[in-house]
Amino acid sequence: MPSRLPASIATLALIASYWQPASVCAAATSPAGSWFAGVTVGTMEVPFRFEVAVRGNAVSGWFFNGEERVTSSSGSLDAGHLVLDFDSYARRLDVTLQPDGSLVGLYAPSIPGSTAVAYPFHAARTPAAAGGAASASPAAAPPSIAGLWIVPAESRKAGEKAWRLIVRQHGDEVSAAILRVDGDSGALTGHWRDGKLVLSHFDGARPALIDLEPGSDGTLALEVHSPDGADRTLTAYRARSAARQGIEAADPTRHTSVVDLKAPFQFRFPDLAGHVIANTDPRFRGKVMVIDVAGSWCPNCHDEAPLLEALYRKYRARGLEVITLAFEEPEQLADPVRLRAFVRDFGLEYTVLLAGSPQELHDKLPQATGLDAYPTTFFIGRDGRVRGVHAGFAAPATGAFNTRLKEEFATTIERLLAEKG
Repeated sequence: MPSRLPASIATLALIASYWQPASVCAAATSPAGSWFAGVTVGTMEVPFRFEVAVRGNAVSGWFFNGEERVTSSSGSLDAGHLVLDFDSYARRLDVTLQPDGSLVGLYAPSIPGSTAVAYPFHAARTPAAAGGAASASPAAAPPSIAGLWIVPAESRKAGEKAWRLIVRQHGDEVSAAILRVDGDSGALTGHWRDGKLVLSHFDGARPALIDLEPGSDGTLALEVHSPDGADRTLTAYRARSAARQGIEAADPTRHTSVVDLKAPFQFRFPDLAGHVIANTDPRFRGKVMVIDVAGSWCPNCHDEAPLLEALYRKYRARGLEVITLAFEEPEQLADPVRLRAFVRDFGLEYTVLLAGSPQELHDKLPQATGLDAYPTTFFIGRDGRVRGVHAGFAAPATGAFNTRLKEEFATTIERLLAEKG
């Protein structure tokens, strides 16, 4: 890549609007430390936190999803040229430390021939890291918008007519998450500026940028920015107000089902070593199974994987099997390097099968109806039949929804394990 890419004026303006340095810092000689970064995604400029650690020859970096770190798989640093690989997303951050102390480069696919889009990347030192103020204080106390909101929205998902918006607030600092039937947006964070709340998210995937503006009638104007410039302006209602109007978000436990609840759930796909694994194999006979329809490209599947691994380790001695049916892009099917990295990075010990491409989803799993969310989790009893389905995954950014989901998953598994085969 070129040694220097032209910095985006819009991104640098975003950096300036979020941070007000107390003084001009000297040019840095190492990328180690905290950064306020931005990526250009189509017409969007998405700001976010980013950090780098350099300890001898060991170099690592991480994005943030709220307080969760998304850490690089490997890294290198040579004369100001920083390379960080995020293998489970098949992405590479390739940037150069500039004379003014900034970082400039690309966040791009790491696999040759990939059709994924590369994002121009820019970063400046945060004033907090240099001893300055973290952000400007608003002229007046911001309004309180914390709580649960319902957002009527047309969706491509069958039966979905509204989203949930979960907002947490501490003064002028706000974090939020949009929860759809297929999962959440990740932790959106930001500050109030001129009566409007600007929130953004980037954890190595799912870049997002939204504006929230309180209305005089108690609603929120929600502007969802889009990489193609086709921004959407929606209205968010307090949950009680939405209920009075009959506005409801989709129930993830009712979104997907199967054609015949009396028939065993069938699968027959190769694992990453090429061995064909089927539901009729002796290893699954009389077992409770959690079957996860997922993909290593799917951010919400990354969110769910640690929970599935924890459940598997807790309950496998009592008869639980966890099986991921991974649907990968065609370019990954011949050599699924990203899926292997996904398994390695999350330390997955449960079964992972290469089921096909997303375009083959319904052909490969014809028993399922309303299957259009990644991930979708099927709970299978000892008799091989589907006893429950959950569409999407509510990650920690959704607060109580994540807590409730984890409790429901564990309760369902324990109930099925208690049944006789």
